[in-house]
Amino acid sequence: CPFIQVTGIPSPTCYLTRATSYALQGHLIQSVNYHLFGPIVAILLLLWSINSIKKREINLKGLNISRFLFTMITLVLYWLIRLCITYGFGINLFPDAI
Repeated sequence: CPFIQVTGIPSPTCYLTRATSYALQGHLIQSVNYHLFGPIVAILLLLWSINSIKKREINLKGLNISRFLFTMITLVLYWLIRLCITYGFGINLFPDAI
């Protein structure tokens, strides 16, 4: 991750790919341990894939600015909470990072 290389701290999406992968394999506890958004991204990815296969097109019509902003704000708030707990209280919420 370039962000962690430059800043020394994990980015808001660090471990999200691993968490999504674990969720898609049915390992929900491991998924949540890596990133809380992992199961959510997995479910959305599955729903989007099924919809795209049914319609035989890649449908991006569900994306709008309000949903995007809500998602980004929630992701950054979750990241800030993880940073505060990890670096403020010494409880590591970033597996493999520290």
